[in-house]
Amino acid sequence: MASSSRPDPLTLDVIDLIGTVVARYTAEYDHAAAQYALTGSQAKVLGLLSLEPLPMRRIAQRLKCEPSNVTGIVDRLELRGLVERRPDPHDRRVKVAAATEEGVGTVGRLRESLDFAREPLGRLSEEERRTLRDLLLRMLGEEPGDRGPGTQETPQTPEASGTGTGGH
Repeated sequence: MASSSRPDPLTLDVIDLIGTVVARYTAEYDHAAAQYALTGSQAKVLGLLSLEPLPMRRIAQRLKCEPSNVTGIVDRLELRGLVERRPDPHDRRVKVAAATEEGVGTVGRLRESLDFAREPLGRLSEEERRTLRDLLLRMLGEEPGDRGPGTQETPQTPEASGTGTGGH
């Protein structure tokens, strides 16, 4: 909802708080990725591919960056045995990138090491966490009922939430 008037103080406070949360989460995510000798961008791509195989252009769309950047990231992940390229089962002319078993395990360990969000969220009741999730979904234009309880459709990255800067 666009408005020509200036945001009220509460809205400005919420915007600042969201910015702080995103910055702290991004810093922790990049630090956690480094523990596995991954860049933040490599970890984000690996996280996406741990959910489902994707063609390069779809990865680029989700991360809001150029496909040529994704190709280089996937090349490096493939050299480490974390990702593999395979024919798309629906269109064999298209190659998809998919996380290997080792890649899926790496993503799981990386996510387990992320304490920044887990600790503060642990202070909220289940009802409060559900309310927060539903409000965030509404901010993103999604309906809470579109996802099952506690499901995760995209990896927990700033890009996945649409708050990233892209261009990695």
